[in-house]
Formats: sequence, structure tokens, C-alpha cells
Amino acid sequence: AWTSFVVFSISQSTMLVVGAIYYMSFTGVPGTATYYATIMTIYTWVAKGAWFALGYPYDFVVTPVWIPSAMLLDLTYWATRRNKHAAIIIGGTLVGLSLPIFNMINLLLVRDPLEMAFKYPRPTLPPYMTPIEPQVGKFYNSPVALGSGAGAVLSVPIAALGAKLNTWTYRWMAA
Repeated sequence: AWTSFVVFSISQSTMLVVGAIYYMSFTGVPGTATYYATIMTIYTWVAKGAWFALGYPYDFVVTPVWIPSAMLLDLTYWATRRNKHAAIIIGGTLVGLSLPIFNMINLLLVRDPLEMAFKYPRPTLPPYMTPIEPQVGKFYNSPVALGSGAGAVLSVPIAALGAKLNTWTYRWMAA
């Protein structure tokens, strides 16, 4: 389960930071990252409702906690007087560090999602795609620390990519 949490942390923090910084630098308005995270949260609630309507338990889809990390990105952008480079370095690091912590708190409040996933496997999943529970106990460090460390390192270049996508968008519109 630790491996799953670390991979989940990295993917969620990078996904959040690339979109949030793209929209924030596109508008130039602090608060846009939080707006983006709120939209992503609502999309996940809709997906959660769709799975629930199909007969899966409510705990089957766990909504990640994006909003507080996006608020940190917005605060960084605001506190550094709309400095894009500070938002990339400081904000990207804060998103990568904070998201695994918020998500671990979220997961502690939910019934074991991995157990739920194994109880209700997707009927279309072929046998060779059936997930295998990773070996637990080989690593003695915390999954939150591992996810935060990897997320903080990887979120900065992904944030830079999000900001760069913004300049590419301007060039595409000008062409």
C-alpha cells in the first residue's frame, strides 16, 4: 500500500501543479489555482457519484485533497508579488510537500480504499491487469515522507512546464 500511496502522491501533486500554475499565470490572478483545484474536486465528486450509481460502495473512489495545496500555491504567488519564478520554485515545492500530508489525513478517515478496490474489482479488468499487493515492510521510512520528498522534487519542474505551456499558448494565439 505504501508504494501505491507514493505513486498516488507524486501523480496527484504534479497533476495539480501543472494545471494550477498554467491557469494562475494565464490570468495573473492569485486564487486561480484554488479555483482549478475546486473544479477538479467537483469532477471527482461527480465520478464518485457515477461509481456509486453503478453499485459500488461510496468509499470506492476517494476524492484527493487538492484545495489546501492549491491555496498554498496561490499564497506564494500573492506573497511574492506575482513573481512567476517564485511561484514555480516555492509554490511547486509547497504543493509537492503538502499534498501527501493532506491526502494521508483524508485516507485515514475513509475505510481502507485498497480493500474496497479488491472487494469490487472492475468486471472488465483482464487477469493480467489485476493489481498485486506490493510487499510491505521492506522500506522502513514513512510513505508520507517519501511521497512528500519525491513530490516536492518533481513538482518544481512540472510547475515550470505549466508556466511554459502558458507562454506557448500565447504564441499559438498570436500566430
